[in-house]
Amino acid sequence: MKRLLLIVLLFAGCRREIANPPVILISIDTLRADHLTTYGAKLVDTPAIDRLAHDGIVYENAYAHVPLTFPSHTTIMTGKLPFENGVRSNIGYKLDGDTSNTLPRLLKHRGYATGAAVSAYVLRGETGLGSLFDFYDDAIEVYSSATLGALQRAGEVTARAALGWVDRVKARPFFLFLHLFEPHTPYEPVEPFRTKYASSPYDGEIATADAIVGRFFADLDKRGLYDRSLIILCGDHGEGLGDHGEAEHGVLLYREVLHVPLIVKLPGRKLAGRRVAATAQLVDILPTIAGIVGARVPRGLPGTSLLDLKSDRPIYSETLYPRLHLGWSQLRSLTVSREHYIESPKPELFDIVKDPRESENIRDERRRDARALADRLAAIPLNLQRQAPANREEMARLAALGYLSGAAAETNGPLRNPRDNIQILARVQQTFVLNQQGRYRESVELCRQILKDDPDLVDVYTQMAGDLRRLGRLKEALDAYREGVRRSPQLVDSFAIEIAKLELDLGDVKSAELNAQQAMKLDPGDAHLILAAIAEARSDWPAAEREARQAAGVPGLVMLARMLAQQQKLDEALATINRAAAEQGTHPVPTLASTRGDILARMGRNRDAESSFREEMQRFPATTDAYVKLALLLASEHRFTEIEPTLESMVKASPKPATYFLAAREMKDLGNDAGARAFRSQGELLIRQNPRERGDRR
Repeated sequence: MKRLLLIVLLFAGCRREIANPPVILISIDTLRADHLTTYGAKLVDTPAIDRLAHDGIVYENAYAHVPLTFPSHTTIMTGKLPFENGVRSNIGYKLDGDTSNTLPRLLKHRGYATGAAVSAYVLRGETGLGSLFDFYDDAIEVYSSATLGALQRAGEVTARAALGWVDRVKARPFFLFLHLFEPHTPYEPVEPFRTKYASSPYDGEIATADAIVGRFFADLDKRGLYDRSLIILCGDHGEGLGDHGEAEHGVLLYREVLHVPLIVKLPGRKLAGRRVAATAQLVDILPTIAGIVGARVPRGLPGTSLLDLKSDRPIYSETLYPRLHLGWSQLRSLTVSREHYIESPKPELFDIVKDPRESENIRDERRRDARALADRLAAIPLNLQRQAPANREEMARLAALGYLSGAAAETNGPLRNPRDNIQILARVQQTFVLNQQGRYRESVELCRQILKDDPDLVDVYTQMAGDLRRLGRLKEALDAYREGVRRSPQLVDSFAIEIAKLELDLGDVKSAELNAQQAMKLDPGDAHLILAAIAEARSDWPAAEREARQAAGVPGLVMLARMLAQQQKLDEALATINRAAAEQGTHPVPTLASTRGDILARMGRNRDAESSFREEMQRFPATTDAYVKLALLLASEHRFTEIEPTLESMVKASPKPATYFLAAREMKDLGNDAGARAFRSQGELLIRQNPRERGDRR
């Protein structure tokens, strides 16, 4: 107690030296404390974090409250536990309501400029975090075909954005939140760390993050900011790495995902080199910063200043991820100085001093201790807020980052224990990997195996539906979506747009229209696109144009250009498609180039049209629109010998029965019956080899 009092008194002296110091909070995503030299490991070199530890105070036993990125950062910014702030998962929740007592707002009231730069889609401004700051840089370029790697940005880029803002406001007090997504999956460290840590890419990613932090500190040094700033570095949660069977994070609640680094460097490096063994928690960050800068500390917060810790307080943690997305039991826990109690269908108690890796459940040996912690945990409300529906784009992007995103099916009876079923999740996540690798058939087969044993896993239906669609097995894809909705009716709005697309492709225009209207709640842009396509199928061009004008973004402009071309408004159509091309940026949009080609061909500009068709074929070789339109253009120019090779290229790029049948129809329409028979016979052969890939014979 005397040591804690000394810390407080020493700090009181340093506050008089620097009023309103710059405040910098650095969060390194998915960073386990036990992989850092500062915390006793010898796994990876981290000179920047070691420097901060040397210059600051190291909290040896700091814990996260939830092993998920968005909820964990919400606890930091609000100073409230998940059941208090209402954010329980990465999807289906938003930080809203009264945010006046959040960390950025409290500092703003103190006269601080507030800015943030984040590295991942999970923390995009639309989550509600962006509205807390004056400046919020989440410039991760998201587009329709974005894959896992595209949903994050290199921490180096984020740090540059942060420094750019600092340079604009450094003349006044400022609060900067810098978020680095390394070492979150995928583990892709840069050189020289990729080679140095080839056997442990996770550690290579830690080294990558540390190098970014080191360069950031060097930039602060150049600006004279490092020494006089209050700098806090933390992890938002850890990573399973196979401990207790979990490869990543979110489902289990063991120490590997809860024990995080937490280092506080005071202005002027006061109290440098101190180490504090008392339990600390991420909700302590808000009252710590507020107290140091003299901002108002809201009453009733669960945390306390890190400069005034009590050694015996319990730390609350939870994960509702298995309950919300798998239909399994939620997990909740309390950590005290020596013990960690986990509430589950099979409760566990660990002596984390003797057994820091939590390998031996001692609940039976220490029933009195377990009961005392269980009683304390029972007094904490669960407050299970229902997930809000999310649109399919959001769900797909979270899935690309490895997270389950669907709402669990309704279940009756006892809930499964996540620890006993964690290997099921590993198989589900393997379907994500297969999908990312383009191994759709293997993914479908694995999905079917999983659903045979666990028919209520809704995310597996959506994964399988997407794979089936890519394989051209549209009816099966539609059935998979419908079964997912049957088992989890709350997903009806989320899946309506995908169901409508499939129904339209299968020719069920009436059902597609109904589902497009249903989708208007969550996906109005896509819903208008489908309604435009439905009007197009009915040759109702004015209606199609009206719907296309209400659709959002570049896809809406492409659709509008098509509708204008159908009505022979060619000049307006060309201007519209050129506008779409200008707005698409560096990520091409499917059918844009082929639509431009069609407009140019209608205008008699055949050479330019052919160039656009070939551009589409090069960028999107598996789509069929450009090949077919180019074949028609070649026929109009009597270049008959080039038609069959063009269609051969089409089926080579997309070797599905439906593609062969499309090629057969085109050859027949162009009067080449022999070529039509050849393509059809190849399509029939594929069906005989795999009857499931019957495709569309129309």
